[in-house]
Amino acid sequence: MLDSINADFTSSFWGLYVAGLVTISLLVCVLILVLNMTSRETGAPQVQAHTWDETLQEYNNPLPKWWLYLFWGTLVFAVVYLAVFPGYGTANDDRGARAEYAKETEKFQQVFDKYAKVDVAALAQQPEAVATGKRLFLTYCIQCHGSNAKGSPGFPDLTDNDWLYGGEADTVKTSILEGRAGVMNAFGAVLSGDEIKDVANYVRSLSGLSADAARVQRGEAVFAANCTVCHGPDGKGAASMGAAFAALGAPNLTDNVWLYGNSEAKIIEGVTRGRNFDNRSLKNAMPAWGEFLGEGKVTLLAAYVHSLSQKK
Repeated sequence: MLDSINADFTSSFWGLYVAGLVTISLLVCVLILVLNMTSRETGAPQVQAHTWDETLQEYNNPLPKWWLYLFWGTLVFAVVYLAVFPGYGTANDDRGARAEYAKETEKFQQVFDKYAKVDVAALAQQPEAVATGKRLFLTYCIQCHGSNAKGSPGFPDLTDNDWLYGGEADTVKTSILEGRAGVMNAFGAVLSGDEIKDVANYVRSLSGLSADAARVQRGEAVFAANCTVCHGPDGKGAASMGAAFAALGAPNLTDNVWLYGNSEAKIIEGVTRGRNFDNRSLKNAMPAWGEFLGEGKVTLLAAYVHSLSQKK
């Protein structure tokens, strides 16, 4: 629990940085006080070495006692205040903003935890649970899927009942909990440019899109030799071949639903470069939310997402 709390705050470096600045400031104040606690010497008054406006000088007198005592009192108050607040903070202290946040988070986490093992499909029928899931969605998911959950190029539409891994309620929950990573291989080094263009035209024809007839005929053979193991012999995707293949996430190429676009150029790009998860750029990946959100929140999120496609 503490790890998830710490993740919501800035790095601990900044706490140490600010604490260091405060400490240095207090020490500088103490140094100033010590240097100004000189006793008044007898004899002629001493003056400072610097001069302003040709003749203006000032006496080198110690600070008044009342001012020094007030300054010392202020420093003592500052140290006590920092210790009580606590300004420097400790991981196990039950005071301060971090501890208050921990208490509030723990309280609300208990509310969400009760949903952790509840059936997602059943929750999707409960308006209150769906409304809570929608609020979570609007907080954590709109950056990729949009506020209306219709997605954008590279980010799937969650309202159309077209699923790469299956649209069952538990499968949706698994996707949110564990994330998904693209596994479309790159064929740029395997197939020639003409072969890739041929298979792109064949794939377009599967969805009834315009395509070059000669290339479609040649592309069918290329598809059969290289693509059926994931997309199936009829191009209807991994899910159509049974649960054992569904985990591949290979899309149905016959329904005219496209994640990256249906133009010949986009299909050629996908075949050539693949759609594998690229850790350097975080492309083609659905992040895992289980550790960050906890299973209770994920269950509510899954219920909301599942309810979207059930409206169709």
